[in-house]
Amino acid sequence: MEHYAPHPKAVFEGYYSKFDLPNGARLAIIISSVPDAKDSPFVISFTYVPLDGAIYQREFNVPLIERNTTGPGNAFELRVPGVGHMTTHADGTSHFHLQHEDFSFSAQTFSHWPWSARKSTPEGIFVYLPLPLHWHVHSLGSSCRLDVRMAGGKRIARTFSTSTATVHQEKNWAHNFPAAHIWLQARSEDGAKTVCCAGGKILGMEAFLCGYRSPTARNRANVDFAPPFSLKVLGLSPFMTVRIDWESRTVALEFRSLTRKMEIQAQAPKGTFFSLSAPFQDGHKENLLAESFKAEIRVKVYESWWGVGAWRLIEEEKFEGASLEFGGEYYGQAGTDNKRN
Repeated sequence: MEHYAPHPKAVFEGYYSKFDLPNGARLAIIISSVPDAKDSPFVISFTYVPLDGAIYQREFNVPLIERNTTGPGNAFELRVPGVGHMTTHADGTSHFHLQHEDFSFSAQTFSHWPWSARKSTPEGIFVYLPLPLHWHVHSLGSSCRLDVRMAGGKRIARTFSTSTATVHQEKNWAHNFPAAHIWLQARSEDGAKTVCCAGGKILGMEAFLCGYRSPTARNRANVDFAPPFSLKVLGLSPFMTVRIDWESRTVALEFRSLTRKMEIQAQAPKGTFFSLSAPFQDGHKENLLAESFKAEIRVKVYESWWGVGAWRLIEEEKFEGASLEFGGEYYGQAGTDNKRN
């Protein structure tokens, strides 16, 4: 959990929480800080995407986001004076309360699903290196209760049971967002299977971190990919294939190790994307990211005996209502005034 706790020396730090609501809607909360920036150093983002209908979004600057240690076990609080807080406890559970003139949001998680039993974070040992950017997944799916209201007090979602709403929680920190990146995340309808992947251009290379979880026999389909098996140098890699096309809103990834191979295909319809700001050393910049909660993601997992013989399909899953994000150079409208995606 230490990776989720605040990093006071980081140039920027952003916390992302995506809630799957019982009415089929999705809700994303982002709390992001670039403490030493002169322009737009602190930003809160609230995006509500109903199952049908228009996207409701509020992204606004705040004067300050305090990052406070609140107890042992890396317990901490992100406090936004006049708006609210996100508090994470030593057991990994979290409490949210945000109050704005256009919305109010409260949530309490009651479980914690870490990245894996073998690795506390997708980066593994790379998390300790002075890389330009770090990515940590705190929970692949925590059960929660929540209450969401819009201006005028209209309630749009409320759960009384922890079995009907879940939240995916992660964070980024370091110096700058990458020149180009994609991110995808999905959970099966029954909550048993999940996929999460992020990557892009960093230090002149193309690198990805990816994990798939499934309750199959002997965990054969529980796989992780990290460099060197998900790394391109000078555009070349014997283990990874990447095809990213903003125009068609599609991503195709293939990762191979000596015993496992995973194929991921993701696509989201045009018109379902919303824009987000991204943190840089000089502050947050608008419309650097485009994200959709209407994606379809297909995953196939294969196994082979140390690369001898043909790859054998052992797992296949299709996720609906998934998340897909394009950023920087991968996002064809990055930095423009056109936010209709």
